Amino acid sequence: MGEDGRVNDTGTLVLAGAPIGRAEDASPRLRDALSAADIVAAEDTRRLRRLASDLGVTLAGRVVSYYDGNEAARAAELLEALRDGDTVLVITDAGMPGVSDPGYRLTHLAVEAGIPVTALPGPSAVTTALAISGLPSDRFCFEGFPPRKPGERARRLAALAAEERTMVFFEAPHRVRASLVAMAEAFGADRRAALCRELTKTYEEVRRGGLGELAEWAAGEVRGEITLVVAGHAPGDVAPEVGDLVEEVARMEAAGVPRKQAIVDVARAAGVPKRELYDAVHRG
Repeated sequence: MGEDGRVNDTGTLVLAGAPIGRAEDASPRLRDALSAADIVAAEDTRRLRRLASDLGVTLAGRVVSYYDGNEAARAAELLEALRDGDTVLVITDAGMPGVSDPGYRLTHLAVEAGIPVTALPGPSAVTTALAISGLPSDRFCFEGFPPRKPGERARRLAALAAEERTMVFFEAPHRVRASLVAMAEAFGADRRAALCRELTKTYEEVRRGGLGELAEWAAGEVRGEITLVVAGHAPGDVAPEVGDLVEEVARMEAAGVPRKQAIVDVARAAGVPKRELYDAVHRG
């Protein structure tokens, strides 16, 4: 027994799904868990306190910050608290911890230490956008944020050009046009997509169309949280012309990708022999 009379068992790590827009989407279980947790680790403590106020919840436990900048050090501290028997609840600004947000590192450590891990399901921008996109949802993959650097982004997208599942991405509003342009180059301007902005919020907006069309629309000012849903490659799609592939290699080179790597990535994505594309590039 510890000094407080509790049995010296480990605590439980609770991953709490937070509303992605409206506080009223929070579940009764989230309200109860927030008020009962010994420690609440929040990506933004100010947002947490605002959410608690909106829900009429009193945070009785200790509140600590847990974000990208301090995740490594804070995870070790929270692991010790779990070992001491505390219930630790992790909550991010929106959606589920660990999905393009802090949470994975502590979850991994807790699992390795044999500490119970549970979740309070909540709204997810990934599945919400997928459901309303109008694109196939029976098979999909989540790709998170595209790389920020043009060369890395071009390589990642080229590797996904032949992906047959519907793809879901997150993107910052000030980078969304650059990503849409890069996707149009890698996947084709006519590839169907849905740009979902401010999901579940007052100014929710969904734009559907080809990637090229959406890239043109995004040339104006875009605000808010963005989730992109992009149709997968259809096996019956017409094979790309070799000249188009040569142009794609040139675009990737201009973005900083070494020519050899660009040829490998483009050939793999298009399903053409690497040697054939290599010869075409050097003939040009």
